[in-house]
Amino acid sequence: MAADVTADMAADPAPRPRQAPPAEPPPATGATPGGRRRAVGLWRRRSLRFRLTAVASAVLAVALVVSAYVMIGVLRNALLGTIDDSIYQRARETVSLADAERLPNEMTSPDGTLLQVIDGAGRITHTTAGTDRLVPLLNAAGRAEAIGAAEARFLDGKPYGIPHVLRVRVLSADRGRTVIAARPFSEVQTSISTAGHVLLVGTPLLLVLLAGVSWVIIGGTLRPITALRRGAEEITDTARSHRLPVPEARDEVHSLATTLNAMLARLEKADIRQRALVSDAAHELRSPLASIRLQLEVALGHPGGQDWQETAEGVLEDTMRLSRLAEDLLALARLDERGGTPARREPVELDQLVQQTVERYGQAVTVRIGDGPTVTTGDALDLGRVLVNLVDNALRHTRTVVLVELRDEGADAVLTVTDDGPGIPEFDRERVFDRFTRLDSARSRDEGGAGLGLAIVRETVHAHGGAVHLEDASPGLRAVVRLPLS
Repeated sequence: MAADVTADMAADPAPRPRQAPPAEPPPATGATPGGRRRAVGLWRRRSLRFRLTAVASAVLAVALVVSAYVMIGVLRNALLGTIDDSIYQRARETVSLADAERLPNEMTSPDGTLLQVIDGAGRITHTTAGTDRLVPLLNAAGRAEAIGAAEARFLDGKPYGIPHVLRVRVLSADRGRTVIAARPFSEVQTSISTAGHVLLVGTPLLLVLLAGVSWVIIGGTLRPITALRRGAEEITDTARSHRLPVPEARDEVHSLATTLNAMLARLEKADIRQRALVSDAAHELRSPLASIRLQLEVALGHPGGQDWQETAEGVLEDTMRLSRLAEDLLALARLDERGGTPARREPVELDQLVQQTVERYGQAVTVRIGDGPTVTTGDALDLGRVLVNLVDNALRHTRTVVLVELRDEGADAVLTVTDDGPGIPEFDRERVFDRFTRLDSARSRDEGGAGLGLAIVRETVHAHGGAVHLEDASPGLRAVVRLPLS
């Protein structure tokens, strides 16, 4: 045999690779992750009304089951306590009669309690009708244990010819006698069984009823949301002025509808302003572009008789108008993009800013600055643009010089720019702050800008938490800017 083994090893010197054991299938752990994800996805695709009703029904089902269980337990304990009190009272009465030697030969029990009186030798001396007269319901050891426990206990009555479970209580009497009181537990079991059947049938019916009521109530609660959704579907590009229906109830849905309507109003206002800005900008661009085109076409059509320097100066003037309009539109676009907030918030010394800005105008502008530094918080570039726009606007209309004043007044810094020109009627002083607004009596398209300077002033001042208005200077006009001091 050894030779055979050696021969086999020589014939096949290379060891055979060991085959891996077959992989065992993964243990079953219930639902797979994919199945759970599908279940969650299916649940989320259900309507909100269905999910709320399902959750409410599940909570009600648990509450009803727990309530039924508790009720059955309470009912059982109450009935059991009633039986225990009854047999204890009957046993006490019997003990009292035994101690007084007044036990009747034939004992009776109107409530069906079974009684046995046993003497010190273990013999039954007195019983109620239907009770065994030879065999005690409990032997001596059982009676001693029951007396020591001082409480009732269960006892199977079949060995004693009683087809019921008994509730037994044992008390001791004089001269070594004991009294056994027992009562069938079947009446309690019948009551508990009846209550259980009622709950078994009534609980599902009650659950179905409550689920239906929940479905109706939740549907009524969500009906305003459905009205909001339908109202939102009716709002289109051609019906931007529509608003969502607001429910009468002063609840969360009412607050939501009010908030959404306010948002729609803001969006509509912004859309109107944007459309007006685009329309006005296109209108303003047409004039310089048409002028440039006309000058170039004339120059190219009659090159020999054209003064090219004059043409270039005219084109340059129109190009400068386009440049100023583009800068103003860019400034307004930035203000709108920031949502009415300054680009930076840093301390700005208004006295130095006013002094540096006014220096470029030379003798055409007079400046008066109060004592001490005047500091506000905001963007120095934007505030400088406010002053430049006001001064430029005043210089176009003044007869002599423009007066710029800066002073502190309470918690505000007051900046005024005054000219002695023709002024503006009182009913037009608010209108000039609108975009692309010109007053024919004050300036023309060729002499002034595009009507965006004062609009930029007001929006910039409002972004810095201030206010601006125009007032009569007698003669002339005064622009008053109030900014909060730091």
